[in-house]
Amino acid sequence: MIAGDKARVLGAARAVLAARECCVLGVDWGFLGEADGRGYFTPTEDEVVRAGYANYLATRGSLIDVLGELEEECGRAADDWRLRRPAFAVTLAAAVLLARGSRGAMGLAGRSRVLRKKLDEADVCRGVPAKTFARLYRAATARDRLAKLYEAMAWFRGNRADFAGISAGGEFDEILALLDAQSVADLSRGLLLRDRLRYRWFSFRRRHHSAWKKSVFELFRFSGSMISDLRQPGSRGGLVAKRVTAAQRVAVLERARPGDIFITRHDDALSNLFLPGFWPHAALYLGSEAQRRERGIVLEGADTAGEARFLEAKKDGVLVRPADDTLAVDALIVLRPPLGDEAIGEALRRALAHAGKLYDFVFDFRTSDRLACTEVVYRAYYDCGGLKFQLKEVGGRLCLPAEELIHQALEQGFEVLLSCGIGSGGLLRGQRAELALHSSRAGI
Repeated sequence: MIAGDKARVLGAARAVLAARECCVLGVDWGFLGEADGRGYFTPTEDEVVRAGYANYLATRGSLIDVLGELEEECGRAADDWRLRRPAFAVTLAAAVLLARGSRGAMGLAGRSRVLRKKLDEADVCRGVPAKTFARLYRAATARDRLAKLYEAMAWFRGNRADFAGISAGGEFDEILALLDAQSVADLSRGLLLRDRLRYRWFSFRRRHHSAWKKSVFELFRFSGSMISDLRQPGSRGGLVAKRVTAAQRVAVLERARPGDIFITRHDDALSNLFLPGFWPHAALYLGSEAQRRERGIVLEGADTAGEARFLEAKKDGVLVRPADDTLAVDALIVLRPPLGDEAIGEALRRALAHAGKLYDFVFDFRTSDRLACTEVVYRAYYDCGGLKFQLKEVGGRLCLPAEELIHQALEQGFEVLLSCGIGSGGLLRGQRAELALHSSRAGI
């Protein structure tokens, strides 16, 4: 083996060895049983699963790169075979790790419907497209690939003595040890056939469920988009100015701080008829640049400069919006979390990780590829500083309506900072704002 080829094979061997511990979903799955019991992952668990899966995919990609890099090396003339043994062993080790990791992921997901669905979700933050797990499952059970791997492993075992004593460095010895530890039985034709049959059953169920889910989502998207633009019969819509005036908006923003939760209402919105309670909508206040700088809060990943003040999910998606957009409402309340600046900064960074996602017209909080308005708050503050928001079943869906968000926030020590547009319509603070909030929720 010439020096350049040896260096390339040695580098590939190091990459394969580095992937040994990361070729599976390296996550502590102690929470999986509880998640299956409740039917969804909490935001904290969701993040652990997504981070572990992204790491697994990255490792898988590095192993595939090794296969591509050494393909030419292994396919050279037969009379050079003895010089190609290191490249063959490294390539086989990469293929074995790929198969092992795929089988581990498939086995784990096969026992958990919650995990199976989560791995097929898109992860915009990490650049993972939707249906990645389905494609991985299909590739990992392709008969021709698995048959070739079985034959290569069997040939290696039959010719193991030819690989002894090759001077290719300590890394090569570790590669051989990895292959020696791999059982040929784990790659038997019987297991390959079983895995293929399992994939076909998985694919059948996924296609039918996916078609149904897409149809339902499109129905809700169409109807939700229409309803969001409609006004209640008898209202004058845009002909009447909003009760929260421009001067009141300025006064509200002077008292608001980063991390505050704004609960808002449009009196004439037709969607009010389909949502529980008086308060239908929520937005997360990011603060001005000066406010964040004063508190040592540094935000990255979204354009929060200039007039951008709120992170809000509406029909056009989860976007950073100016105050004049978010506060053009008839009534609002501001809730302040019982947290310090460090925890607030962490919550805002979590929330901004979802910026750019689509709006969830189905209001299914079990998924995180699309978000509804209160879900932005839910995923920002869940498990932050000990806070816990629990989903409730409403209309057959697990979600957190704004009214329920208010209830749980008050139970956990959130302060009612101020209200505006309730009753007489004036700006109220402290205890008067809290009384006005309770009056609005009681229908007084």
